Amino acid sequence: MIEKDNMTIIGATRGFGRWIAEHLNDDFNITITSPDEVSGHEVAQELNVEYTSDNVEAVKNADIVIFSVPIEHMAETIREVAPHAKEGSLLMDVCSVKTEAAEALVKYAPENVEILPCHPMFGPRVPTIKRQIIVLTPIEKRADSWLGRVKKYLEESECEIVMTTPQEHDKYMSIVQGLTHFSFITLASTIKKLNINVKRSRSFSSPVYSLMLDMVSRVVYQNPYLYYSIQKNNKETSYARKTLIKEGTYLSKLIEDGKEEDFVKNIIESSEHMDEREEALIRSDKAIGMLSQKANILTKSIGREVGLQDSYSKNIYVGVVKKVTSKCIILENAAQREVSLKISSIDILSEKELFEWKKDNLELENFDLTVQLPSGCGKKYLIKMFENIEPVIDVKITALDQIRDSMTNFTFNYSTFKSVDKSYVEEYIKGIGGNIIES
Repeated sequence: MIEKDNMTIIGATRGFGRWIAEHLNDDFNITITSPDEVSGHEVAQELNVEYTSDNVEAVKNADIVIFSVPIEHMAETIREVAPHAKEGSLLMDVCSVKTEAAEALVKYAPENVEILPCHPMFGPRVPTIKRQIIVLTPIEKRADSWLGRVKKYLEESECEIVMTTPQEHDKYMSIVQGLTHFSFITLASTIKKLNINVKRSRSFSSPVYSLMLDMVSRVVYQNPYLYYSIQKNNKETSYARKTLIKEGTYLSKLIEDGKEEDFVKNIIESSEHMDEREEALIRSDKAIGMLSQKANILTKSIGREVGLQDSYSKNIYVGVVKKVTSKCIILENAAQREVSLKISSIDILSEKELFEWKKDNLELENFDLTVQLPSGCGKKYLIKMFENIEPVIDVKITALDQIRDSMTNFTFNYSTFKSVDKSYVEEYIKGIGGNIIES
């Protein structure tokens, strides 16, 4: 049995620290810390990991220490904890801003301790580490033995690794995160300032507007304190914000002054600067087309039963499709009540997923059926045959009664979702030559 490394996560009762504890628990012996003992014990019990409120004590036996605290507390937490790390261990942080955190690790980590600042480019809502981007910003001569091990683990986990410096990371993050967040937050604030009824605006919306509105809503719905921290602590974002505001003012003035050619020229030059323009059109077409595709699939299902899952609440809705519009679907459930759902916020269950949900959530109808068949029929083949009858959920043979050398009465107990399926099953058995024995 391979011995697992001990991992301590500083700050793991919520957010990304908790995500790490939950998703890496099978590969490491994990200890989490938090000053809030109540939530610390609750999360530790839920995730089946160890907990302590003492950060220093938690790192003394840790092979890997991951700092997952708010940006504004990162440097101070590293200062307090890093000097107590054991020889040969690895210290990492998952901060969205790398320069300050990296400097703190270099300054406070002992020389016999390795450091590897990193930035997972995803949030705690993702279900798996697979196919996610992880940015590593190794410091020269400070991760000689651990860097290869970390890269191997991430590659085997099917992650995409980006290698860079803390400074280059922060420069690009000022655009990838800082400018993107600021632009979307500004859009949301502007819509509020104009007193626009957002729900009403969706009635007039084009696919591009709907997609944009969803992205804006996604950003402003999440942690506003994190957005402020990113804007405040990544010094590069200040220049990006000022440039955005300056360009917005310049373009607005071109329109007001009637300078069409200058405005058009600016767009053309900006377009030429953008990378993968054709690929971007294809990707955005696919994103826009997803809603139409989903609506088309549901339209073809009118009059049939479907299963739908709310993307946010994860609630399952099962019923017959009654009506489909460009934005909504109306189901009639088993209680003959109509349920209206937004197409943009649902996922369509596959036939297998719907079957499993019904099996777990609906009260099944049970029947006994005695059938006279040749004595040479193998029980496992009869079970397989019965399972292939479409309405049948579960089946077992409960009795055998050999009435003569060549014939035996086989008694099956089977279940279906509906009582009316009993007739279908009996017709099927008669159709393959089975002689049903009436009880």
